Amino acid sequence: MLETSLPSNGLEPANLQLRRAPPAGGADALPDLLLIERSRSGDERAIEALIRRYSRRLFRVARSVLLDDERAEAAILEAYLAAFGDLNRYEPTGKFAAWLTRLAFSQARALQAAARGAVPPPTAAAAPPSGEPAEPERLELEQTLGALPEAFRTVYVLRMVEGISGIETAACLGLHETTVRTRLFRAHRRLAADIPQRLRAVPGVLDLTAVRLERIVSRALARLPHGSMLTSSASAP
Repeated sequence: MLETSLPSNGLEPANLQLRRAPPAGGADALPDLLLIERSRSGDERAIEALIRRYSRRLFRVARSVLLDDERAEAAILEAYLAAFGDLNRYEPTGKFAAWLTRLAFSQARALQAAARGAVPPPTAAAAPPSGEPAEPERLELEQTLGALPEAFRTVYVLRMVEGISGIETAACLGLHETTVRTRLFRAHRRLAADIPQRLRAVPGVLDLTAVRLERIVSRALARLPHGSMLTSSASAP
């Protein structure tokens, strides 16, 4: 019932207008399950294709927890090491994207817990890397989202910025779908009515930069085991 309280003026999550068709050929065009099987055999091209396919979503969910670009990058790197270090942990009954996202979410929460009692987490968007100026409106939107309580913020980012369904958001965060609807409704109540429109109009909110993506790919591939080690029989969740 709460889902019907969302804006009804035809707005869609911000990410839907940015999605592009996959390349016509190469590993990037292959489905997840085939890439996973190749990754189990140590095919670095398959691993890289999956990392490139899902890093933006993983970065957004980790960033929504940690409110810091560098720590979010560290969280998703650890998530990739956990995932590709033993792909037997993944059961094909669920979406691979949701499984990866939940790993990144868990890593971000672990980093957050480890940091408690040390340096307080930032409350504003981190400064952009050199050579990548941040638009004032994008920074303002990121700061606005950062002011939401974390429980509402992670749901809002996945639903309205990344643009995935309520069912998949629930799987990513380990929540019931009703809880996702409730938290999204409460996030909308705390935000100005024009935030969804502004998210659609301003590209790059909580996005992963090309420089950061390349660093994640190179660091993950450098630290992952290779060949038969990727087919480890250990399957503890």
